[in-house]
Amino acid sequence: MATVSPGLTGVNWLSVAALTAGALALYLGFRALPTGTNLNHMDFRVAGANALEMCDPTRPQFIPVVASRSPVSLTLRPLAGSPAPVAGQPTRFVLSLATAGGLPIGPVDLLTVHTRKLHLLVIDPTLRDYQHLHPVAGKVPGEWEFEHTPAFSGVYRVFADFTPVVTGRGLYGFADYNAGGPVPEQRAVVAASSGGEQPIGPWFFGLTTEGGGAVRAGVASTVIFSGREQNGGEVPLTTVMDAFAHLVAFDGERSGFAHLHPRADTPGDYNVGVLDRHQPTLRFDLTIPRPGAYVVWAQVNLQNREHFLPFALTVLP
Repeated sequence: MATVSPGLTGVNWLSVAALTAGALALYLGFRALPTGTNLNHMDFRVAGANALEMCDPTRPQFIPVVASRSPVSLTLRPLAGSPAPVAGQPTRFVLSLATAGGLPIGPVDLLTVHTRKLHLLVIDPTLRDYQHLHPVAGKVPGEWEFEHTPAFSGVYRVFADFTPVVTGRGLYGFADYNAGGPVPEQRAVVAASSGGEQPIGPWFFGLTTEGGGAVRAGVASTVIFSGREQNGGEVPLTTVMDAFAHLVAFDGERSGFAHLHPRADTPGDYNVGVLDRHQPTLRFDLTIPRPGAYVVWAQVNLQNREHFLPFALTVLP
């Protein structure tokens, strides 16, 4: 005798409908949840020649920020009620960060890189005063606030270093502000030349090239940052922004910069394992496109206090 498959009863149809409605409601609920950034990849693209490309973090190089057209805009102004910038006095600033199309760029739009959403590299005209700052989000979308105390008068340049969520690669911008006060003596930065050392108390730090060779324009090079204690004791380096040291290179015209992190066997592991506490050594990869005189600022953390050390670097043709 032939068998007949049982059909869906009214009760079964009601169950299926209830399950379908529940699944649809759950789907729509997830769709309604905030997904973070409202920006997309195309918001960070600039067509045509001389456009600033997003930087591949695995290939560190000098970024010509000023001469390139950027997909972001950056403006500065003193925070309402804060005094105008003057050498030796702190000023609170508001930094406005937006795409070229005018869309605000806030914390939700940026990845956390080296413990921060937004890094500011601030340098004076003589390259003698460098500070690395981290602004915090303001009340208005796209606005960020920070405090800066210029050591000298003159036009300070503020480079911004950040990574959009939708690209996963570094982008940059810049803005200038003028600090009032007495005109500083025009002299070069007091920087240790290649092979020289900079002291911090009983500790000494140097910057050399791998193999002692010259750094040449357009050629990938490795620079070595090392430390020692005058009596052979330990060098108590601790991490700053997830690395034992950071290097930032500037040219005399402040046309751009290179923000360098130590080479690591594992990508992203900037602590590079366990350092030799008596002779810590860190290697940094670098490519600089043009010959000339550069200043490389090293940032380290010694006994829970951050220090900045300048080194002179000559790049040959």
